[in-house]
Amino acid sequence: MAVSKKEKFTQEDNWLADVAKALSHPARIRILKILTEMDSCMVGSIVDQLPLAQATVSQHLKELKRVGLIDGEIDGPKICYCVNNKNLSRAKAALDKLFSKIGCC
Repeated sequence: MAVSKKEKFTQEDNWLADVAKALSHPARIRILKILTEMDSCMVGSIVDQLPLAQATVSQHLKELKRVGLIDGEIDGPKICYCVNNKNLSRAKAALDKLFSKIGCC
């Protein structure tokens, strides 16, 4: 049985790895682009802009929400999604810091 070693790393490193994993699918990147272009968006509006089924889009939204890059607010029978600017800025700063220390080959 495999044993997780995540506890051997900092909470920030684990969080950034989770964010990177959440960003590792082009549909999630596109969803973030859609949400950053709008203040908020209903699932149906997002589905209309992607070549994916509503259920698939919902799974991608769930993953982005899990890591805190987006928030979802229930509005009657629908959920309205928006970017979590605080966490998106945190992820950007962490990635900028990581990549700024990487030298040229």
